This record gives sequence, structure tokens and C-alpha cells, in this order.
Amino acid sequence: MEKIALGICSSISIYKSCEIIRNFQKKKFQIQVIMTKNAAQLVSPLLFSALSGHKIFIDPFSDEFSEEISHVALAKEISLFLVAPATANMIGKFASGIADDFLSTFYMAVKCPVIIAPAMNESMYFHRQTQQNIKKLKSLGVKFIEPEKGYLACREEGWGRLAAPEKIVEEGLKLIDKSHSLRGKTILVSAGPTREFMDSVRFLTNRSSGKMGYELAEEAQRREADVILISGPTNIQPPRETKFREIQTAQEMEEEILKHFEKADIVIMAAAVSDFKFAEVSFQKIKKRESSGKVDLIRTQDVLDKISHKKGKKILVGFAAETENVIHNALKKLKEKNLDLIVANDVSVEGVGFESDFNQVSIIHPDGRMIKTGKKSKLEISKIILDEVEEIIGKSG
Repeated sequence: MEKIALGICSSISIYKSCEIIRNFQKKKFQIQVIMTKNAAQLVSPLLFSALSGHKIFIDPFSDEFSEEISHVALAKEISLFLVAPATANMIGKFASGIADDFLSTFYMAVKCPVIIAPAMNESMYFHRQTQQNIKKLKSLGVKFIEPEKGYLACREEGWGRLAAPEKIVEEGLKLIDKSHSLRGKTILVSAGPTREFMDSVRFLTNRSSGKMGYELAEEAQRREADVILISGPTNIQPPRETKFREIQTAQEMEEEILKHFEKADIVIMAAAVSDFKFAEVSFQKIKKRESSGKVDLIRTQDVLDKISHKKGKKILVGFAAETENVIHNALKKLKEKNLDLIVANDVSVEGVGFESDFNQVSIIHPDGRMIKTGKKSKLEISKIILDEVEEIIGKSG
């Protein structure tokens, strides 16, 4: 039986948490309740203990000596972390990385999907700081179930009323289903730039940060895929539990991809692999006075073209970073490389693409169907891309 962690904060709507627990239990889920100290002043933890059938966590230091650290051990057991009701204070803690009680510490430990259902006075909800905190958490992949308009604890009508328990449970179940959607699949993701060396000091590269590929790898892992991430040099920490391989050159990228290609069900080529390399490479630094200043470049091997001829039933996703004729060039690449999907973006647009946390892409299918994302975080775009991949799986399966 799967387990859900339900965080409960000190809102007048706390009584609705009882209904949330019952509705999840009807769907055969276990519920582990975590309360803030202030929430425990409003309603006795004994009520939630009786409803859930489990001890309630409140204070991270209240346990007797144990070989397990409670918040870390629990984080490994759950399929969903839901906070309902969530106060402005707790949302602020999550957004700022403050971990000073069991609930905020637990948030820092979880790897599963997170849903927050706010409940507060309208003025607090629309306060600029609260909205900034919500925006930040959304950019980190947290899903929000927006509050409703209705009669509030301050005896006024306004926005800030906790969403209906049925809606909260429905959204939670959808997210749990999504978190299992790639279970049993192996996804190979390439990311980052490559470096083509001229000598022991200098190299040719590009502006790719690797963020898009890393977000795709992490989102695939959240959906329980086995992920192989092959990356050029970046400043990003690889997602936990991925099979990570770091490379430098286009040739090394090709070798690693071919090494893992057969075991992959889905291959997503998000890396910005160099199209050219130096015709000659010096193992010593080339001195300025000894050089004419001219260098010869030759083409690198096209690894995407190579694997496209042997893909079989694999799903192959390519990227097209263009500065002109974006859609035309992407469609040409889609056809030539036998792709199931191509993600095209104009890298000349300021604030998106290379070296940015945001992107603005067109996701194109072989039948010409196109999805234009508009400007979104790369995390959000990774979700859209994998949703499209899952649609292809559904049609082929």
C-alpha cells in the first residue's frame, strides 16, 4: 500500500484535512500526518492519529533515540507530499530553504512530487512576497492547488479559502499516477556542451549550460524511469540516482552514447555537440610567436545521424538550436534524422535558451503537429516534452 505524507499547518480550514485523509484512504493509500506546533494548538494531534492510524510527527527532536532519522526515513517511503492547508509562513519557509521544524525539514528531504494547497486571508495570499514565494516554488517543480473565493475566517468574502478536499485528492492522485508513468523504461539523455581541443590549453565550445538536459533527466527520474545522463562539462550537480557519465569531446559523447544505446527505450539528444573540431591537436601549448594564427577545422561525426539508422522501436528526440528559419530547419532535421519528436528554439532570443533557466520552444511531431510553449522554466518544458513522449508511447503500445 502506497503512503502519502500530509502536512497540516495552522489554518482555520484545518478541519478539511480530515476529509482529505478519508478520501485518500478510500483509494487504499496510507496517510502519515505531519503537523506544525501551531496546528497542534488548533486541533489535537490525537484526532489525526485516530483517523490515519499512525503516530503524528510534530517535533523533529521529540523521538527517543533511533537508528533512523525520522524525516529522512519517511521521505523514502512516500509517493506524494501534500501540504493542505498551507500557510503563508510555511510557503515562505519552503521557498527560502528554512528547515526549523519537522514539516519544513521534511520538505528538504523528499524526492517525490510535492503539492501545496494554500489557505489564508486574501491580503496575505495576494501579498507580493507570498506570490514571489509561490512563483519560486513553482519554478522548482512544486504543484499548487490554488485557493478558492469564499467566506473566510476574517468573516469576509475573498480569495484564500482552501480548495475543496475532493479537488485536492483528485490532483494528488493524478500526480501519483504521473510519478509512475515511465516505470520500467530506460531513458538516455545527452546534455551540455562539448569541447574540441586545439592544444593542452585552448578549446572550441559553445554556450550550452546543460540545464535543459539535466531537467529532462531529473523529470524522467521523477516518473520512475531508469536514467542514463551523458553530459559535457557543466556546473550542475547530476540528479541523484542517475547513471552519470561525463565527457569532453564530441567523439567521447559518441562513444558513450553508443555504449548505452541498446539498453535505452527512449533517447533524448539535448546536448549541444560541436559540429567542428581542429584538424590538428597539439599536446603542448601553441606559442603565439610560433603560430601563423590560422587553424583548420574539420567536421565531427554526427552521432544523432548514426543512431537514427539503428533506432528500431526506440523513441528518438532531437533538439534544434537555431538563429534563423527555426521551424523550417527543425522540420528538415526531424525528417533527415528519423526523429519521433524535435524540440526547436531560437537561441538568438534574449533571456531564453543558452545560459538561462528559461526556454521558449516549439515541439514538433512528424505529422506536423506543433506545440509552442511560450516562455517557461526549463523544468516546466521538460514536463511538456516528456508528456509528449508518453503520448507517443501510448500510441505505439
